[in-house]
Amino acid sequence: MKNINFLAFAMPAFFLFLFLEYKLAQRRKRPEIFNYESSVSNISIGIAERLINLFVAASFYQLYYLIYDDYRIFEIPSNALVWFALILATDFVWYWYHRLGHEVNFFWAAHIVHHHSEEFNFTAAARITTFQAIIRTGFWCVLPLIGFHPSMVITMLIVHGAYSFFTHTQLIGKIKWLEYVFVTPSVHGVHHASDEKYLDKNYGDMFTFWDRLFGTFQTEEEKPKYGLTHPLKSYSFLWQHFHYYFEIYELWKRSSGFKARWNAIFGSPADMDQDIRPILEKRFLQDKAAPNQRLRFKNYLYIQLGICTLILTVFTYYFDYLDLYDKVFVLSLVIITLINCGALLEQRKWIYYLEYTRLAMISTYFLYEEDLIAFFFVPIAAMIFAEQLFSLSTIYQNTILQLESGE
Repeated sequence: MKNINFLAFAMPAFFLFLFLEYKLAQRRKRPEIFNYESSVSNISIGIAERLINLFVAASFYQLYYLIYDDYRIFEIPSNALVWFALILATDFVWYWYHRLGHEVNFFWAAHIVHHHSEEFNFTAAARITTFQAIIRTGFWCVLPLIGFHPSMVITMLIVHGAYSFFTHTQLIGKIKWLEYVFVTPSVHGVHHASDEKYLDKNYGDMFTFWDRLFGTFQTEEEKPKYGLTHPLKSYSFLWQHFHYYFEIYELWKRSSGFKARWNAIFGSPADMDQDIRPILEKRFLQDKAAPNQRLRFKNYLYIQLGICTLILTVFTYYFDYLDLYDKVFVLSLVIITLINCGALLEQRKWIYYLEYTRLAMISTYFLYEEDLIAFFFVPIAAMIFAEQLFSLSTIYQNTILQLESGE
C-alpha cells in the first residue's frame, strides 16, 4: 500500500465533487452556473496540467530539498506553532505571487488562462497550466530557504490547493462573518470578476487579512460578471495556453528602446495595446465567432474527456513503473485528444486529420510493443484505402460536426 500514488485519485475526486455541484445547481434551478463549452474547455486544461505535472513535479520537490539542504537560513523545528506559521507564510507568499501574476505581463501570460472562463464553478478551479505551476514553485522556494522542511512545505501546498478548489463555486453565498478571516467563494468570485470595481482584488487564497492589510480587499456587492475584460473568441486548447505570449512578443516587436521592450515583458497588463489581440486572432484564424448552435453529437466529446480522465488516473498510478517511451506515448495521445476537444467545440473541419494521427500513433505504439514496427505502414495504408473507398471525411464531418436544430 505504501507505493500507491494517491495523486491518481485526484481526478476521480474532482469529478465526484463536480457531479455533486452540478446536481445541486439543478436542484436549486441555477442552470446558468454551468456552460457546456466553457466546462469542457476548463476540464481539458485541468487534465493537461495534471498530466504534464507528472513529469515536472518531482523536479519541484527536489528543488525544495536542494534549497533546504544547502541554503536554508534557519533551523525550524516541526511543532504545532511552526505548522501554524507555515500556513500563514504559504498564503503570504501566494498573495504576492498572485498579485504579481496580475501586475506583470510575463507572469500574467501564465495566469491569464485561469481567468478565461466566463463561468465560476469547480471546473474553473481546474484551469491551471504547467507554466503557472512552474512560476509559483519559484515563489514557494522561499519557504525551504527560510528553513521550513520540504516535507512540511509539500504537505501544506496540498492543503492549500485543496482549500482553494472549494472556493470556486456559486452555490455558497456570502458568509460575512467568516470573510473577516477566510477566503470564501463569494470573496474569490470577486477576484474572478471583470467588473471594473472588482478588478485586481482579493489575491489571498485562504486568508483575507493580506488583502485588507495591502488595500486590495473588495467585498461582493453586485453580482460579478466572470471572465476577462476582453474575452477570448476561441476555445482552442493551444490558443488559450499561448495567446498572451504572442501578444507580449507582438508588443515587444512594436516597442523601440530598452525600457519599452522591458515593459513589454515585465510591464503591466493594463498597458497592453488592446488592438494586438484582434490582429493576432485574425492572423492565427482564432477570430471565429462562437457558434449559435451546439454540436448534436456531444457524447463523442464526453467520451474523449472520459477516456483522457481514465488514462490520466491509471497513468498517474503506474507512472514510476513505466518506460520513457510509454510516458511519451501517453502524453502525446492525451494532448492531441485535448486539442481535438477544443477544435470540436469550434467545429474545425481539420480535426478529422487529428483522428488519423491518433490512430497512426496507437497502431505504431502497439506494433512497437509487439516488436512488429517494420509493419507500421500497414495500418497507415489501410486508413488511406478506407478513406478513398468510403469518403470517411465526409461521413465524419456530417456526423461528428452536425449541429443541433435551431430554435
